[in-house]
Amino acid sequence: MLYAEPRPAYGVFAPLFTQAGPAAFGRDIESSKQVWSAEEGYPGDGDYRDFYRDCGFDLEYDYIRPYIQPNGMRKFTGLKYYRITGKTPHKEPYRPWVARERAAQHAGNFMFNREKQVEHLRRVMGVEPIVVCPYDAELYGHWWYEGPMFLDYLFRKTAYDQKTFAMITPSEFLERHNTHQIATPSASSWGNEGHWSVWLEGSNAWIYPHLHMATLRMIELAGRFHRTQPHHLRDRALRQAARELLLAQSSDWAFIMKTGTMVPYAVKRTKDHLLRFNRLYDQILTDRVDESFLGNCEWRNPIFLDLDWRVYA
Repeated sequence: MLYAEPRPAYGVFAPLFTQAGPAAFGRDIESSKQVWSAEEGYPGDGDYRDFYRDCGFDLEYDYIRPYIQPNGMRKFTGLKYYRITGKTPHKEPYRPWVARERAAQHAGNFMFNREKQVEHLRRVMGVEPIVVCPYDAELYGHWWYEGPMFLDYLFRKTAYDQKTFAMITPSEFLERHNTHQIATPSASSWGNEGHWSVWLEGSNAWIYPHLHMATLRMIELAGRFHRTQPHHLRDRALRQAARELLLAQSSDWAFIMKTGTMVPYAVKRTKDHLLRFNRLYDQILTDRVDESFLGNCEWRNPIFLDLDWRVYA
């Protein structure tokens, strides 16, 4: 957003309309830092539950043996007795009532900072700003056990304890404000340093020629059949081909190849989706759809059930 062409007049505090049609919203760095920062973010507070300390590793082996893996390897059980405490191997016991109070305090602090931020932005911009605060869903309740409590307190406090700002979705903001600057955002990613190095380097670059070819083939299929009479079996096969393509394109596979965790699994998933796609492509072109194979594909990946393959045309 900040490096859009032309540069945005209001930074990330107003959406942009793009030449292609969709509106672009920019993530607010300040509010992200308050939650995500390893040094300053709320989840690192010493009173919150420690994610990494788990009784599957803490307790004596003979006691925990019936509850770990069949081969005897220890594992996370989800039962965690300790709080973060600090940057020390010594951990103090977790106190749920203290952690809940801390979540309420942090929600109040987050709300206060947004109040001051919105007041300042409104004075500087002369128009109503939007502060976009997106986070990975897995942060709340998984990495940050008290995260859902924080959200609960934040929404309640926002509704009852202040009158400076209101919660709003991007769609609602566009309905309220329908005139915005037109610009083209700079290419970027959520990965390290904001560019593509995580997803396009020595460990995973081999996947892209195959993904590009599959994409061209999907466009070819949609272009050929989107004006023809509906055909139940062929439509199912086309929908499943689009499904397999989308699953093959999932950024998680390239990410795993780069980080080195479960690489064989990521490679297998990429290859399996591409192989199924190409088999369906051949069957659709020759009008020889194998319903047994198609049914197996649908059973393996029952996702995007209402996917419209015609969009590829």
